Amino acid sequence: MKLRYGDRDNQEIKKAGSMDETRIALPDKDLTAEIINAAIAVHKALGPGFLESIYEEALCIELTSRNIPYERQKTIRLTYQEKPIGEHRLDLLVAGRVVVELKAIKALEPIHFAVVRSYMKAVQLDSGLLLNFAAMPLTIKRVGRESHMPS
Repeated sequence: MKLRYGDRDNQEIKKAGSMDETRIALPDKDLTAEIINAAIAVHKALGPGFLESIYEEALCIELTSRNIPYERQKTIRLTYQEKPIGEHRLDLLVAGRVVVELKAIKALEPIHFAVVRSYMKAVQLDSGLLLNFAAMPLTIKRVGRESHMPS
C-alpha cells in the first residue's frame, strides 16, 4: 500500500506522540495532531513563499472542512496587577484549547517560542503550536507552558 503525504505524516505524528507519552504527557495531543494534519495539507497544496495571511486563510478553510472549531484573530485583553494594559490578537485559537501561531519566515527564533508561551499564559492554556509555512518541509513545533518549580 502506497502512503500519501498526509498518511505518512499522520503515522509519524502518532509514532512521535507515543514516544512522547513515555516521557511526558502531551495535553490535547489528538487535537494538535488534527491541526498539524490540516497545516500539512495546506503546505502541500501551496508550498512556501506566500505571506502569513495567505496561509492563515487557507488553514481556516482546511479547519472548517474538517469540522475543527477555531477563532481567528481572537482578541485577548492583557492586564497587569489586575489593570488593563492593552490587547493582542492570537492568529488562531482552536477549539478553545490550542493557541496556534503562524509564521512565514526564514527560520524560527527563540523569541517566537517565548511569544507563544506568553499568549498561552495570557489565555491560561497549556497547548500551543508554532507553524512556519516558509520552511520546506513545514516546520511544526508543539509548545507547552513553562512550569515553575517551587524553590
